[in-house]
Amino acid sequence: MENEVLNKPDYIKELVGLIRGGMDRSQLAKELANYHDNDISNALDELSSDERKILYHTLGDERISEIFAYLDDPGRYLGELELERAADIIENMDADDAVDVLEEIDEATRRQLIELIDEESKEDIKLICSYEEDEIGSKMTTNFIEIGKSLTIKQAMRSLIAQAEENDNISTLFVKDDDGTFYGAIDLKDLIVARNYMSLENLITHSFPYVRDHETISDCIERLKDYAEDSIPVLNDKNELIGVITAQDIVEVVDDELGDDYAKLAGMSEEAELEESLAESIKKRLPWLIVLLGLSMCVSTVTSLFEGVIAQLAIIVSFQSVILGMSGNVGTQSLAVTIRLLMDENLETRQKIGMIFREMRIGFSNGLILGILSFAFIGGYLCLLKDKSPQYAFAISLCAGIALLMAMTISSIVGTSVPMFFKKINVDPAVASGPLITTVNDLIGVVTYYGVAWLLLINFLHLG
Repeated sequence: MENEVLNKPDYIKELVGLIRGGMDRSQLAKELANYHDNDISNALDELSSDERKILYHTLGDERISEIFAYLDDPGRYLGELELERAADIIENMDADDAVDVLEEIDEATRRQLIELIDEESKEDIKLICSYEEDEIGSKMTTNFIEIGKSLTIKQAMRSLIAQAEENDNISTLFVKDDDGTFYGAIDLKDLIVARNYMSLENLITHSFPYVRDHETISDCIERLKDYAEDSIPVLNDKNELIGVITAQDIVEVVDDELGDDYAKLAGMSEEAELEESLAESIKKRLPWLIVLLGLSMCVSTVTSLFEGVIAQLAIIVSFQSVILGMSGNVGTQSLAVTIRLLMDENLETRQKIGMIFREMRIGFSNGLILGILSFAFIGGYLCLLKDKSPQYAFAISLCAGIALLMAMTISSIVGTSVPMFFKKINVDPAVASGPLITTVNDLIGVVTYYGVAWLLLINFLHLG
């Protein structure tokens, strides 16, 4: 097994070798049929413009369209083709892939290509472009098979074969009622094994899952993930089937949502792109940084209230970063867990309250362990390396240990309850909580640490 992994074929190198091998086009096309479209798309970058043109002329429009659907920068390669050929390739793509490709090319070329595309493809592209980017309709494809409920088994098979020439997404067949509304779905396997004398009605699943075209992706993403279906129908407000979300679409949607949530947790409006300009990057990051600057000023103001404590016990400032850092870490951990669990729309109030108490117990337990370790390490450090008396050294370390326990416990509660609050008022918890938690936890750490120092060290032990 180890040797098999080490000797994994380099398909890109093989493809480049084939294309440069000088064989005639019919033989080359036959050889290329053995390779996946994604591997061929990855090999394009290794070829010269002339070599790519040989490849374009060797393969038909349908195969080239499937290869181009995998490209990150399709506009670069479309520019190497005549406009008519490029339009033919886009026509052969699924509508959602065609939209992605058209978005990557300049506006003038896009208009020219759209003029050359047939009316049916134009309508499909126009349909998908009519939806906002965060609506599920913008992610659907019009590549699906739809049949009428009144057909016989034989008629349904004929309809499938006729439509499969244009639509190859055939694992699930969708059924419409006599009035054109969505009626149910049939698994292809069930249709294949069905006898001619059977009724099509017996094969139809009427309670098949579906989503609405104007639903936001974030609202229905969990439902999409819950069903292990190759295609899930997308219905309009008239209950008509207008597209489907495929398993591949779901993977891409989940990946995009995770990327966006990660960016939001970092305080950016959306995920950063490598090719974005300096102005775009600043626009994404600056708004929350301005808000955080204001909150940081509040933290500094609160810290200034403890000037008397710091003046009397300047050494405690040395350990402030420990308290602030650990409270921030705990809050971020609780936030990450809470954001993930809040994606479940069926979470009950009882479960949310239980989550808060669970995170509080975890924060308290971890704070107790780390507080004891801090008590021992800080006390030993002050005794051995700073020549402080054991009484003084362990009084300071006791203050740090208690403050660490309290700060970690409170931060775990805040890290859980704040995103829940934003979710309750219909504000994206990832956007609002991510940047806020860090600064709030700094405030908690400052108040807790210097508050304990004032009470324990100055008023109780009189070390000041």
